[in-house]
Amino acid sequence: MSYAGPDFEPPQNRRPRRGPLTVALAALVPGALLGWLVYETVGGPGDDGGSGRATVRSSPPAASSTPSDDAKEPGASPEPTGTTSASAPAGTGPLKGKVVVIDPGHNPGNFRHTSEINRQVDIGTNRKECDTTGTSTNDGYSEAKFTLDVAHRMRTLLEKQGATVKLTQDADRPYGPCVDERARIGNEAKADAVVSIHADGSGAGNRGFHVILPGPVKAGAADTRAIVGPSRDLGEAVVGRFVAVTGSAPSNYIGDGGGLVTRKDLGGLNLSTVPKVFIECGNMRDSKDAALLTSGAWRQKAAQGISEGIVSFLRG
Repeated sequence: MSYAGPDFEPPQNRRPRRGPLTVALAALVPGALLGWLVYETVGGPGDDGGSGRATVRSSPPAASSTPSDDAKEPGASPEPTGTTSASAPAGTGPLKGKVVVIDPGHNPGNFRHTSEINRQVDIGTNRKECDTTGTSTNDGYSEAKFTLDVAHRMRTLLEKQGATVKLTQDADRPYGPCVDERARIGNEAKADAVVSIHADGSGAGNRGFHVILPGPVKAGAADTRAIVGPSRDLGEAVVGRFVAVTGSAPSNYIGDGGGLVTRKDLGGLNLSTVPKVFIECGNMRDSKDAALLTSGAWRQKAAQGISEGIVSFLRG
């Protein structure tokens, strides 16, 4: 996402919180639950190794030259044209009985359906587009491909912990789902945690990751007041484990350096009734970040870090 748009809301002032490195240390013990599960799948740029499921291969959309604050998260769903991708029956493990929804940002087919994804939908605070195409690296590796690959790796790790895992899309529908439907999928699943996977499209030199939290919203169909607290807990856990596992630093261009940003203009957060966060894993338009995002080995670490954060949150 780019944050130069008029709707961007800077992080809100809050009481001092634990820094990411403190959180990382606090989360080291829960993190051990997943460490042994890592299957280090090493791939070259754009490699899909370790995904466990096929993805749609298509020409990546050209990245927009006009920055948008919601470049990967706009608003209203047409009737579903595909089915939610559910996990295999949950096994035994510390997360048995828990439901996790993974929301891979964008659909590889979105760029073929511009009129459909440009439909306006109600996100509570205003109206936004159904979805966007997402961004890509300068070499054409698309965000949609990245998010699906990380989601597949996370699903494998979390299922081994006993969780029931659902994906909002698995390249199993022509486009979408729209952001209101993405939120609805998590709500209807009564998810214990939802994480939306993204990669940013900011300027060169802007590096690092950040986790986006829902702000307090009470407008129209949106009411996030009950999930603001637990979503922050989820976000802090993800930041801590992402730092520890990937070695990546929090964003140097958005937020206060702690890796957490609060927003009230994203439909996927506004319409959620269960704990939910977004993670921008890096900036696809920076060459150094892009080298990480296109590495299969690094994507495995990203999936592990996010998954360990979810485990830490769900185990308290």
